[in-house]
Amino acid sequence: MIQFLLNQTLRTEHTLDPNLTVLNYLREHLHKPGTKEGCASGDCGACTVVVGELHTDAEGLERLRYRSLNSCLTFVSALHGKQLISIEDLKHQGQLHSVQRAMVDCHGSQCGFCTPGFVMSLFALQKNSTGQPHGHQAHEALAGNLCRCTGYRPILAAAEQACSGQQQDQFDTHQSATIALLKTITPTQTGELNSGDKRCLLPMTISDLAQLYESQPQARLLAGGTDLALEVTQFHRPLPVMIYVGNVAEMKHIERFDDRIEIGAAVSLTDAYGTLKAEYPDFGELLQRFASLQIRNQGTLGGNIGNASPIGDSPPLLIALGAQLVLRKGQTLRTLAIEDYFIDYRVTARQEGEFIEKIIIPRADPSHAFRAYKISKRLDDDISAVCAAFNLHIDNGVVTGARVAFGGMAAIAKRAAACEAALLGADWNSASIERACAALANDFTPLSDFRASKEYRLLSAQNLLRKYFIELQTPHLETRVTAYV
Repeated sequence: MIQFLLNQTLRTEHTLDPNLTVLNYLREHLHKPGTKEGCASGDCGACTVVVGELHTDAEGLERLRYRSLNSCLTFVSALHGKQLISIEDLKHQGQLHSVQRAMVDCHGSQCGFCTPGFVMSLFALQKNSTGQPHGHQAHEALAGNLCRCTGYRPILAAAEQACSGQQQDQFDTHQSATIALLKTITPTQTGELNSGDKRCLLPMTISDLAQLYESQPQARLLAGGTDLALEVTQFHRPLPVMIYVGNVAEMKHIERFDDRIEIGAAVSLTDAYGTLKAEYPDFGELLQRFASLQIRNQGTLGGNIGNASPIGDSPPLLIALGAQLVLRKGQTLRTLAIEDYFIDYRVTARQEGEFIEKIIIPRADPSHAFRAYKISKRLDDDISAVCAAFNLHIDNGVVTGARVAFGGMAAIAKRAAACEAALLGADWNSASIERACAALANDFTPLSDFRASKEYRLLSAQNLLRKYFIELQTPHLETRVTAYV
């Protein structure tokens, strides 16, 4: 069974279909139609809900942490031990919530279909704001919500009004009671949601996960589900057995050592952001363009690697940094360079019953120049046509170390071996860069698709290397990962 709070009401579910999304649970089982289905792929934000969970802050205080999620990509099993808040829960004692009132006052709603999603994103923004948010925070919070009536200006005005000053609401009033209720349902042992023909297992420890997966290697591992859920919502393929890793505490830790950072595979992209940005600013910049905040709140770094997508944004960066994976099967661990993990399109070196436990990333070396670039059709919330990462060591004008990696250029994210060979030992000048650009044609034969033609991809890859060279020569011209088509 799973237990969670629906606003303040305890829900216990035994036989729900584990393939059921939170969106359909709200609409079809609870008859709460306020949450809308727009795309069923996490692109439009009309289905946005907010999930509250217990969180210990930097000062050791236990608090509620609210995060916006796409309910169309969230399976009900992910609610275990948490609080679900939908648009119907905001109005209280006949009065609109302050974020709803702000949307009314600022004329932020036109056709109204997308409005519940915007309101829920604004609600999460308000809950996570310590004061009036600056423009960037509002844009980031709303980047995953699309308005087909193009009413963004009044919606941004509503964000400013909703987050100005401290506006206590019923959730603040009930916070102590909510925390107490969540403590009573905090999972302590492996749970299961079973509908008869489908199962989702919910282990609590890394040992339990390893044992379950080794005995049932046909199961699909579920973390954030932002990719896996598409098999159900877009391709209509049932998932008979899943193992949810989001409750495994050992896989949600970030540890810092003198020479490395270790990030658990179930750490969300939002939680990894601060650490990666502090160590590698370009990595942080790319994560802000990775997808919408809703996706980053539930998608994980391990999942972005594990699905082996050729256009996943983190693998090229991790390859260029020389990152490693710790893989686990039962009680057996092995460490593998991430570049060796990808074998072919959606084919990896992972053995049956083996999973990614954590990612090991070297600490930044001041003598190396790391940069990352993303080419996409939209600045925010879009998939890369080309993603490039460069990590060079230049000593006295000579390239003495080179790691160059690309995504979107082949069936897997991979290093550009010929380009690296052209750079190693060469003088750091434009002539060497041109030779390395020419070598990229030997490294990659990209495909044409609806995102970009093969010619555009190759030329973009070459131009990104030229851009890297120019930026290192003239640092004030840096635009980092803000390049887009």
